[in-house]
Amino acid sequence: MNIANIIAHRAGSNIIACDVSTPVAEAVGILASKRIGALPVLRDGRVAGIVSERDVIYRLADHGRDCLDLTVEQIMTSPAVTVEPSTSIDDALAMMTRRRFRHFPVVEDGKLVAFISIGDLVKHKIDEVQHEAEALRNYIQAV
Repeated sequence: MNIANIIAHRAGSNIIACDVSTPVAEAVGILASKRIGALPVLRDGRVAGIVSERDVIYRLADHGRDCLDLTVEQIMTSPAVTVEPSTSIDDALAMMTRRRFRHFPVVEDGKLVAFISIGDLVKHKIDEVQHEAEALRNYIQAV
């Protein structure tokens, strides 16, 4: 299975993102109101980085509330590590574990097509295991 299986039923127009010029205070408002942990940051429609709760917390610790007046470009994690729809779910999970992050912009031909979290990947893996277990139960009962 690959990332394309996870994003197949998502509308690309529903991606919540911000521009590099977005004030940190505004990005924090988006994160809070949407109850999400990160946003892809775009420059001219292309992924420039990711701004996450962690980025905000680290900058608050370093600069205090003055960091809220900065732009997300000044605090984002950049460059963003991205995946393609063809990336396997196992490879994506391994990268997330190794690199210790929780979100991936999904990019195809340089364009952002989705934004996925570790929760999306884990849910898919759990569904897959449950489906396999059910198939094995059905097979055993049929024998």
